[in-house]
Amino acid sequence: MTHPEATHHVDGLVGGQFDSPLTARGEREAGLIAAALRDVVPPDHRVAVASSDLRRTRTTAAVVGAALGVEPTLDPRLREKSYGEAGGRPQSWLDARFVPPPAVGDRLRHREGVAGAETRLDVAVRAYAAMTDLLGQDVDELVVVTHGFTAGLLVAAWIGMPVEAAGHVAFPVPSGSITTLREDGYFHNRAVVAVGDVAHLRGPGTRPGDD
Repeated sequence: MTHPEATHHVDGLVGGQFDSPLTARGEREAGLIAAALRDVVPPDHRVAVASSDLRRTRTTAAVVGAALGVEPTLDPRLREKSYGEAGGRPQSWLDARFVPPPAVGDRLRHREGVAGAETRLDVAVRAYAAMTDLLGQDVDELVVVTHGFTAGLLVAAWIGMPVEAAGHVAFPVPSGSITTLREDGYFHNRAVVAVGDVAHLRGPGTRPGDD
């Protein structure tokens, strides 16, 4: 799942690894996410919650963990892509300097023109490693609280897409969305059941946001 609305969204700032907290609306949406997960996780299942260690995901994970009765673990490999020196600056600052990736060629190692920014490959390597470790846990249900760009690479890792083939991969995962992945216990086939679901956010006074 992706964290809900954070302050950098409403302030027009670059997110990435800029450590922005949730807004008041984001905190309400974290409760809606937790309730939705509590409704679908059987009470007798063993559950683990893992989260990026940034504030907006850490806060969300704490709410989810409380609803599911587990203590979240924090993993910096689940952080959002770093935009280097652009993090926390106005989005217009990044837009003026950003070098978009090519349509073809080596998109994984493309440099975007901002000092300190991660490449897609940088994020993929840590996301794939995190997913491998997380799937080694002896649990029935695993909840991962992360960010939009990173979430897409975690799904790619889940389905076994080679890192070198992940140059174009992207999934529509807005803020506060839940993506459901399932592995059957007999054939061990892995399914992408739902991507970027935000139906749980459509209560009174809420609306889905952008990550």
